Amino acid sequence: MLPIILIAVFLISLISFVGAFTLFLKRNLLTRLLLLFIAFSAGAMLGGAFLHLLPESLSLGENLFVYAIFGIVLFFLLEKFLYWRHCHVGICEVHPFTYLNLVGDGIHNFVDGMIIAASFMSGTELGISTTVAVALHEVPQELGDFSVLIYGGMDSKRALFYNFLSALTAVAGALFVYFFFSFASLGKYLLPFAAGGFIYIASSDLIPELHKARRISDSVAQFLLFLLGIALMGAFKIVLR
Repeated sequence: MLPIILIAVFLISLISFVGAFTLFLKRNLLTRLLLLFIAFSAGAMLGGAFLHLLPESLSLGENLFVYAIFGIVLFFLLEKFLYWRHCHVGICEVHPFTYLNLVGDGIHNFVDGMIIAASFMSGTELGISTTVAVALHEVPQELGDFSVLIYGGMDSKRALFYNFLSALTAVAGALFVYFFFSFASLGKYLLPFAAGGFIYIASSDLIPELHKARRISDSVAQFLLFLLGIALMGAFKIVLR
């Protein structure tokens, strides 16, 4: 199981290089494409939380909601006190917190690695669907993080390198869960925690970005992609069963 987990989190880490594409796109086009992708990833994350992670946690009884709330609270603290901002649409304020952003992103990626490892330890189906949900979320996040580094004064090569180093903390998170939580038989408690994190990210970070759309055609496209993201997670539940 460990090789599969490491392959999954390493592939997730490689998404950090997607930021290079921002250098070749006009800002207006990038904004529209990102908003469409954000709608899709928001649906996938909510679908992953409600169709996969929470159902797999039913053995915990009513306590699963406590752990889900804990996940929401922790992700709120990460964002509040580490100045973690996704800057999903690629328009980020120039600020002095460039390296702090890397620290916050590294912690977030560490948690992603924990979530993916815990999911695979609970079943291959759950691991695959969770990895896909994380990957879909990572694309707009990494595009935004790369923009923060560029606007903070880094050149493109240095920004890609540091962003990749930050992404590799997902591997450390996966190893931590695999060796510690499997030994302590606590991996199942991470699933509702992960669901809470997915719900928080989708509801507080991703969906509010979609309200920036002003044209009806953009709003309709976003809504359809949002539903498609949910449907994708539903399809995984059927195909991978």
